[in-house]
Amino acid sequence: MAIIVNLDVMLARRKMSSMELAERIGITQANLSILKTGKAKAIRFSTLNAICLALDCQPGDILEFRDEERGADNE
Repeated sequence: MAIIVNLDVMLARRKMSSMELAERIGITQANLSILKTGKAKAIRFSTLNAICLALDCQPGDILEFRDEERGADNE
């Protein structure tokens, strides 16, 4: 099981830098980087809410589930 974070995609679509997003939602660039690279173990709903508000998107635009146990053939 894997949760894929597509934050870079949404940032590119909105033509927004990571630094600008971090400032708008009130987190450090380091913490945003951890989230973007998929190294985060959790995300607070308040942070997810702030990201969605700032990027005018839905949580599903940012987070994606991939079942690695089934493999690519069963997608």
